[in-house]
Amino acid sequence: MLVYAWCNYSYRPIKAKGLTWVSLIYLSAVLWYIGNIGANGHMWVTGAWTKCKIWVIWLRVLFCFVFATLNIARFYALDRVFNQKKPFTRRCSLVAGVVIIVFNVVYCLVNQLISDRLTVAFVASLEVCNVTQGFRIAALAIQWVMWAGCAVLIFRLRNIQSSFNEFRESVIIFAVIIALLTESTVTYIHFKYYTLQKVHRIEKTLMDTVASNLIVWLIIGYPVAMSIFRRQAYERQWIERLANDNNKTAYEITSNHAGTTYAKMRENSETAFNQSNLNFEGNETINSDYAENVQFIDPGSLRTNSTLQGEAHNEDNLPMALRTNLHIRRPMLNSPNMFSNAYPGLPPGGRRVL
Repeated sequence: MLVYAWCNYSYRPIKAKGLTWVSLIYLSAVLWYIGNIGANGHMWVTGAWTKCKIWVIWLRVLFCFVFATLNIARFYALDRVFNQKKPFTRRCSLVAGVVIIVFNVVYCLVNQLISDRLTVAFVASLEVCNVTQGFRIAALAIQWVMWAGCAVLIFRLRNIQSSFNEFRESVIIFAVIIALLTESTVTYIHFKYYTLQKVHRIEKTLMDTVASNLIVWLIIGYPVAMSIFRRQAYERQWIERLANDNNKTAYEITSNHAGTTYAKMRENSETAFNQSNLNFEGNETINSDYAENVQFIDPGSLRTNSTLQGEAHNEDNLPMALRTNLHIRRPMLNSPNMFSNAYPGLPPGGRRVL
């Protein structure tokens, strides 16, 4: 599915998901699975497999943490752009990436330097990697704290009223993570030597794999499915919703004979992206091939088809009721010219104001 998404990267609803972040999340899930193979005793622990700290700390724990922090960073990016009204530029992405790497590598490096008897060690008599209870509890506690903090971010995402709203998907992702953490806590604490029990080690690896892949599906599954079954209709619907949401004043949207143009947020807008954003590259302007008939009408005005299409006519000699070059606005109370019938001249747009 991820390969298909990259092959259809120009499809706007897919592009808006931020495929770079999603790809990193999926890559960390794959490396997490490889670590589980060695750490959960699915291979005979001989030769290179006896290097338990590599499999447990530097693959399973490291990329389990990377998977979690990448998801949390993605939630934070959505919150920063749409709730805090701040840009999430490439520089912000790099800073987030550096923080993720430093945090996880430092944690693993500290555990690498601690004595094996306090963390992870190979038990030759049992041919198994033994993970101490203290190490398990510490790792689980960090995970619980991180996702508890993430719950606040996810709760804030409910305020996003646009095509970028992912509140439902985020709630489901959070539920999947909490279920997985609960299962991991029970397995690691109650079944101390679960790696010696075939059923439990298979169940643990299967749960981790299913949960991590399900989360990726929840992020990009819907737009990918829509691109297959309702490609043009869904993209048109997505663009119309983007134009009519609460953030529409921050977007450059025009309608003309060449189609509908959607550009990045203006820099002087309240919700502006500065130079780049979560969903589109740099100063790129995106033209819709499927929205020739979409008209973005200001709800505060009444315009006819001719004025929407930009036609200029000299209709001053027609009765007022038949003119199409009028821009009729709702009256504003306490306006000094509220009942004025004077028209000093045509404004730059060629319309009279009533």
